[in-house]
Amino acid sequence: MSVSNLLLNKHNPDVLTCIANLSNDEVFTPPEMAAAMLDLAAEAWARDHNGENLWANPNARVLDPFVKTGVFLREATHRFNDGLASLIPDPQERVNHILTKQIFGIAITELTALMARRSVYCSKYANSEHSICTAFDTPEGNIWFERTEHTWDDKTGTRESHVDPLSGEEIFIRTGRRCSYCGAGEEDYGRGEDLETHAYTFIHTDDIKKRVNEIFGASMHFDLIVGNPPYQLGSAGGTRDIPIYQKFVAQAKELDPQLLTMVIPSRWMATGLGLNEFRQDMLSDRKLSVLVDYQNAAEVFPGVGLNGGACYFLRDATHDGDCEVTTIRGGIASSPTMRRLDEFDILVRDAEALPILRKVLADNPMSINSILARDKEFGWTSNFRDFSVHPQEGLIPIHYIEKMQRKVGYISRAQVTKSVELIDKWKVLVPAVGSGREREKAGVDLVLGPSQIAAAPSVCTQSFLFFYSDTEAEAVSIRSYYSTKFFRFLVSLRKITQHATHSTYSWVPMQSWDREWTDAELYAKYRLSDEEVSYIESLIRPMELD
Repeated sequence: MSVSNLLLNKHNPDVLTCIANLSNDEVFTPPEMAAAMLDLAAEAWARDHNGENLWANPNARVLDPFVKTGVFLREATHRFNDGLASLIPDPQERVNHILTKQIFGIAITELTALMARRSVYCSKYANSEHSICTAFDTPEGNIWFERTEHTWDDKTGTRESHVDPLSGEEIFIRTGRRCSYCGAGEEDYGRGEDLETHAYTFIHTDDIKKRVNEIFGASMHFDLIVGNPPYQLGSAGGTRDIPIYQKFVAQAKELDPQLLTMVIPSRWMATGLGLNEFRQDMLSDRKLSVLVDYQNAAEVFPGVGLNGGACYFLRDATHDGDCEVTTIRGGIASSPTMRRLDEFDILVRDAEALPILRKVLADNPMSINSILARDKEFGWTSNFRDFSVHPQEGLIPIHYIEKMQRKVGYISRAQVTKSVELIDKWKVLVPAVGSGREREKAGVDLVLGPSQIAAAPSVCTQSFLFFYSDTEAEAVSIRSYYSTKFFRFLVSLRKITQHATHSTYSWVPMQSWDREWTDAELYAKYRLSDEEVSYIESLIRPMELD
């Protein structure tokens, strides 16, 4: 088969749609999404260059700095092959030019390097007889991979004493160290020479421009950087994964491309371990011109457990203004809306919610957070069990969750050493983990789990947050407010994953606790229009009180 036929041949199905993901951390990009992102970049290029076709520019360079299947580079190669046909008529000369001068990649593992070369060069070795490019003299071509090691920081971890088995002398060893670049734990990723380190080259350097020049052996500038970076690193025990995609975004910006488009998890918009600075940078970045947000990541990555959705963005170095935001839910895309992303401290994903939120916050009301306990208010984790399961005289109830069942134990006041002033408050207990994201699947959402009233005196473990009051009547009023669609709608704007933290309730205004609240009263109080009421009603499910 000729070079032209190889490039133009479209099999059905595309082989890259059939490959299973390596993990939930390293997610393969569907060809359709890669195509949409490249087309988006080409549209921006045309606007910025008086209608010029990016793919007809023989000097334009494209970099995927976290190559997996090679889908972005393959799709870009197809586009350049079409766009340069009149300028470089000879198919072999054209392909050689594109693959040696315009298409570049940095693979994340040795396996993905081979996979990407097979996708782009039609051979896992760029200089083999099977490669469609005849101008390479190295097996890797312009898709580079080299094993990189983590840099363990001796300032982290624990200094432990050991006895040297040979000398019998006491020695000290630093254990539990973390990588100074990505935060990986030595116990998880210091695995020896036979396993992948997951020390991604692109983020394990202090000077990314210099490093990229070293990799490709020349002074490099890229017009378009595109890709889908690794999302996170697992931690010891798998309890708290460490996001790392933000580090790839930051490094890509350091290379000063005219256009940068990447697909990343959407949870940065409202939450995420260590993502506060990244969120502020993204929301305040006036060069961010387009943001496409999938509220259910399964619409993009079927079979991948990615809570909070996924998105891709376009950053245009020539742009200075608002961002065009499109929200996709249930396969339906909203009308693109021009947004000032930093209007609030997080990104409100649905533009239709903004008028409602502005009405609620217009008078800068006190937040219900002022009567909401903090995480581990009494100091106990969810696993705390140092209490009796049988009632005894002089002990107070402690509410906890075990095997997804709400239970009550009994504990002495003397064991409560933190927030003792809240023991004798009435409480409305609410689960720290919400109902899930039913809205992603069925179009409606409970948002929060069911509440319960705990009489004074009482305490609870980390399984619950709680609102507190002086009387039972006030607790009943608070609980009625919590059950309204209005309340849970405001929470939903900040709750992007299952976890409902203290800050999740920031936009819920305080009320007077002299009645049992209804949605009708709240809609009227905040002067919501019929359309705004219908919008809330369409998203939030009723919550039945026991």
